[in-house]
Amino acid sequence: MSRAGSLKRISYEDANLDTRTSEAYVSVASPLAVPIELAVYENLAEVENDWRTFERQADCTVFQTFDWLATWQRHVGALGGVQPAIVVGRAGGDVLFILPLAIQKIGFARELVWLGSDLCDYNAPLLAPQFCSMLRDAQFREIWRRIVEMLQKRPALHYDIAHLVKMPAIVGAQANPMLERWVTLNPSGAYSTPLAESWEIFYAAKRPSTIRRTDRRKRRRLAELGTLTVVHPREQKEALAALNTLIAQKSRALLQMGAGNLFARPGYSEFYRALATDSRTQSLVHISHLNCGPDLAAVDLGLIFRGTYYLVLASYDAGELSRFSPGTAHLHELLRYAIDRKLTTFDFTIGDESYKRDWCDGPQKLYDHLSAATWRGIFVVVPFAAKLWLKRQIKQTPMLWRPLSEARKLYGSLRHGVLPSKAKAPDD
Repeated sequence: MSRAGSLKRISYEDANLDTRTSEAYVSVASPLAVPIELAVYENLAEVENDWRTFERQADCTVFQTFDWLATWQRHVGALGGVQPAIVVGRAGGDVLFILPLAIQKIGFARELVWLGSDLCDYNAPLLAPQFCSMLRDAQFREIWRRIVEMLQKRPALHYDIAHLVKMPAIVGAQANPMLERWVTLNPSGAYSTPLAESWEIFYAAKRPSTIRRTDRRKRRRLAELGTLTVVHPREQKEALAALNTLIAQKSRALLQMGAGNLFARPGYSEFYRALATDSRTQSLVHISHLNCGPDLAAVDLGLIFRGTYYLVLASYDAGELSRFSPGTAHLHELLRYAIDRKLTTFDFTIGDESYKRDWCDGPQKLYDHLSAATWRGIFVVVPFAAKLWLKRQIKQTPMLWRPLSEARKLYGSLRHGVLPSKAKAPDD
């Protein structure tokens, strides 16, 4: 397997595939490893048992767990006509990998994507611990060619372009085999940091004394407005009320930024509410809020999986309380909570907000793949690729990104009549 992050050009050989027949299974033999049997499932229920069993020991992130993606498909994917295309590779009857893929419409074309891609901060396969030792580059390239052929032969899974985004170079402890194709850098990076044995040691190592003094001063001023308490709601009713506050606060912040309201999209609010209240996902989800007196000054929705706390959504009160950075105070409590629970990593997930750089040594690079699979797809890919290239150049050039961001905030505030907040606090 190649080194993590290395980029190789893999020929994409699926432009003229025979679609007259359909295969349910296909074996890929190689002198380098045992034969691999491939199967494609269009219904999540058909693969649920194998998936749940496999994810217990597979290398993956929380965004590849069955419950996360099944919840997304029920509340978002089904509304948008997304067709799951779950590829399972088996060796000797045992699952070796799962690719949670999907097909969706994009204009007049059809697009191969990761299932739940829009709300997954990391998209990747699930890999057996022995995956890299069993497969080499040449065999996985052949496996991918056969996967493409299988998908293209099924009318419901035929696609014109492949657009696989936000892929990390490493999945668990293994190199991501999906980077063996042409990939480019995603416009955004992701940020995570290892945690220390105590909050005090971690805080002192990450923040200079001048910043710590400022943090203490702001916290005292915030406490003067009301008693500060950290709440981790256990009951569904309380969790849902906190989440509704988060959605309201976050929606306002997005309008201030001039960005589209995430929660106005079909099924998005329902997806997060289901995560917070469904017994099948409650073991993954952590909701907490920092109260200043009776007011919810800041709210968080995070995920806990295999020793990592994933910060997925965070919001804060943009009124008078915002002058004293309640989002920052709440972030401190979240980091303390993760350390007290003996978690090893705090993952701020995707996004290049400045506060993430304060806690992390540097960004984790994420990669995208975009290619045409048919002549129809070429007419989509060319302008789309140009747009993505321009976006990447702007976001990675501070002299361009900062003024454009400020202009977007001003436009959003004027358009929606929402005054911009001056508080610098976590609001990813």
